[in-house]
Amino acid sequence: MFCPFCRYPDSRVVDSRTSDDGLAIRRRRQCPQCGRRFSTTETASLSVIKRSGIVEPFSREKIVSGVRKACQGRPVSDADLALLAQKVEESIRATGVSQIDANDIGLSILPPLRELDEVAYLRFASVYQGFDSLDDFEAAITLLRVEHDTAATEATADVSRAEVTDAEVTNAEQ
Repeated sequence: MFCPFCRYPDSRVVDSRTSDDGLAIRRRRQCPQCGRRFSTTETASLSVIKRSGIVEPFSREKIVSGVRKACQGRPVSDADLALLAQKVEESIRATGVSQIDANDIGLSILPPLRELDEVAYLRFASVYQGFDSLDDFEAAITLLRVEHDTAATEATADVSRAEVTDAEVTNAEQ
């Protein structure tokens, strides 16, 4: 790291702290030549490989704008979209890769979008999973219904178990 004041090619780290929710490291440095202090911010770069082969920096804003189109007319706020983009970026960074295919980003958007809004999920999935016919939509909707029914059955079973446990506690107290 070159000193910005005297251009000496080395510096000493005095203090390090994380910033931006752990996505960056802020370091306080001191130049051994001139003794002056300066700060640096270090981030891990993440690049996206587009279909055309062009490589560009990752952008949460592009995720938000792409998902916003799928959420048009749906009860989804800008805060929901920002949180979704953050989850997607965190999941991609957790893989440890420095370059990711644009299609893989689209596929990684699907699970959190599904939790957020199922209609928007279907709209977005139709593009990234390459729905070619109504049969593809029907299969996706059927899968959503089955998972909905399974979740509802599990929730009912949890409530029933809680009611039984409450009844047992009440009987034990008497």
